[in-house]
Amino acid sequence: MVVRVATVAFEGIEARPVDVQVQISSGNVVFNVVGLGDKAVAESRERVRAALIASGLALPAKRITVNLAPADMPKEGSHYDLPIALGVMAAIGALPADALGGFTVLGELALDGALTPVAGVLPAAVAANARGHGLICPEACGPEAAWASGDMDVIAPRSLIQLVNHFKGTQVLRRPEPAMRGAGAALPDLGEVRGQESARRALEIAAAGGHNLLMNGPPGAGKSMLAQRLPSILPKLTPAELLEVSMIHSVAGALAGGELTDRRPFRSPHHSASMAALVGGGIHARPGEISLAHRGVLFLDELPEFQPQVLDSLRQPIETGEVAIARANHRIVYPARFQLVAAMNPCRCGHALDPGYACKRQPNARCVAQYQSRLSGPLLDRIDLHIEVPAVTAADLMLPATGETSAIVAQRVARARAIQAERYRAMGLAGVSTNAGAPVKAVEETAAPDSEAMALVREAAERFALSARGYHRVLKLARTIADIDGSPAVRRNHLAEALAYRTGLEQRATAAA
Repeated sequence: MVVRVATVAFEGIEARPVDVQVQISSGNVVFNVVGLGDKAVAESRERVRAALIASGLALPAKRITVNLAPADMPKEGSHYDLPIALGVMAAIGALPADALGGFTVLGELALDGALTPVAGVLPAAVAANARGHGLICPEACGPEAAWASGDMDVIAPRSLIQLVNHFKGTQVLRRPEPAMRGAGAALPDLGEVRGQESARRALEIAAAGGHNLLMNGPPGAGKSMLAQRLPSILPKLTPAELLEVSMIHSVAGALAGGELTDRRPFRSPHHSASMAALVGGGIHARPGEISLAHRGVLFLDELPEFQPQVLDSLRQPIETGEVAIARANHRIVYPARFQLVAAMNPCRCGHALDPGYACKRQPNARCVAQYQSRLSGPLLDRIDLHIEVPAVTAADLMLPATGETSAIVAQRVARARAIQAERYRAMGLAGVSTNAGAPVKAVEETAAPDSEAMALVREAAERFALSARGYHRVLKLARTIADIDGSPAVRRNHLAEALAYRTGLEQRATAAA
């Protein structure tokens, strides 16, 4: 007789159904696991054997064959331990044969029979619910699995013995409750920033429309401080975004205690990060920083210090909102709709633009051009706002803070985002909630400038050689500025401000080319 237990294999954030088939027959005493599994799957034999012995069960002196079907789909990870163990237990009669019907099972076994957490429980629970199954997972993952559906059966035991007792009726396990991470420490407040009024304005516009932002200024000007305060003015994740973001973090094993949070991700990788770390990849094609920043902020400090090929790998994800990782035997797609915020010094010494400063190695202009040539024109063309962040003097720091707090700015940002979400919902654009993510046709329709404003755009396009992408990004930026002002139409002053943020990028892209 063949016992079947349902589990899953992960392809990106998708959980594909896998059928664990267990057969015990006469023959040589051997325990085989087949079905294109990796090293962790092959080693599950020893973990299962030890866990069963610790639970008071001994494997029969027979031939045990475990097949993970479909056999041509790669299987990776340790979450196959529990379905294999339960299949063996059902095959030897330690569990009722029909007890596992209607359940998807995943979990890793310790040698003493305890269940340890695994990655990807949330996508597995969503897939199981779509198939009409319940879910069996380790206790630590129960709060995460409970988010899939309130009507779904979720069993989250601490050990194999506890699970067996539950099926026998001697111990009833309570369904876990969905867990939400607490508010935690307060986010850094924008009201703590001294001066930098133009930078604060640009930060508000970037937050309101989801636009990419590049800050250029000398060391100590406050670029990193400003970027760290961006999350404090961003709206919380919507329920749909929360589930989408949490599924990525679940696959990456980054959901501590199975708790979800509605704070938008803020990722800040070091400039020594490799392409696989930033974009995703590696042996198991794990999500990279850009996917972990999905629906949130990716902050790249010291932008020119990143490897040029690593930076250029961001160009396609910025446009498409997803990243495809291709390998010889499979292709995985991860969501990657992030907001890029970058900071850089004007040159390697950092002070080439300071009044009266003279670089000791070469003329200032050459020093600036050489340093900024590490950034490609196509990458810069995808950044909506470019601002200069001047140094703040000690006298400025001694003055009391006079700027608005994050709470006040966040209210304006929330109103602007609500306007955008309603606009694109009325246009039937599912999944589009910000101007930065709107398609070109929608932007041309919603941000059509009047004749006076169009004349300004035409003059700027000729003077600064705006690319086609640059033109549409100017329209998106002007539409966001108008939304902040509550204006239904894009006027000349909105376009003028948008062009002021954009023309520096065009000049920089030309110099770097």
